[in-house]
Amino acid sequence: MTVTTAAPVRRADAARNRARIVAAAREVFVEHGGLASLDEIARRAGVGNATLYRNFADRRALIRQVSVAVMERIVAHAHAAVAEEPDSFAAFSRFVHAAAEERIGALCPLLSETIDPNEPELAEARAEMKQVTEDLIARAQADGLLRTDVGAGDVVVAMAQLTRPLPGFGCLDLDPHVRRHLQLLLDGLRAPAPSALPGRAATLEDLTPRA
Repeated sequence: MTVTTAAPVRRADAARNRARIVAAAREVFVEHGGLASLDEIARRAGVGNATLYRNFADRRALIRQVSVAVMERIVAHAHAAVAEEPDSFAAFSRFVHAAAEERIGALCPLLSETIDPNEPELAEARAEMKQVTEDLIARAQADGLLRTDVGAGDVVVAMAQLTRPLPGFGCLDLDPHVRRHLQLLLDGLRAPAPSALPGRAATLEDLTPRA
């Protein structure tokens, strides 16, 4: 019996270690950027360096997995918001706050500078995140609760800017300010719109670099 159960136990332990490494890497990359110490990531994850390298051959592999994990979590937040909130704007608002908690503004430069966004796993995760974002916005606009002169690109740009660390502030805890400013953003997105926006609504395609 011991031989029969040993393999599943080892697999479960390995899965937990991998999840801890990814979670710790996300924190460290947000705080210190893409050149953050892998030793520090292993320490925060509570694993040895050998365990980290057994799961991720190099820094790029770890950054790639952090990217996929963050996008998958954002998609999960979107589905939970739609299922649990009383109306489409409440679902949209919950999604915006949850996505901001993932610190996409801090992670975006890291991802764009170190990995190819067109790698299949990343491209698939990004496409799914794009779809749920656009669906949330379209539902709220169709219900007359979200102003119609904004697009998914506008929302993503605003969230990225609000969650990007401020130059010169080091590790200052800006979380309370981010939440306040996100709420100001959401209040400005409610319909009816109090003013006309200059230009046109930005789509996610507008944010995609062109070759």
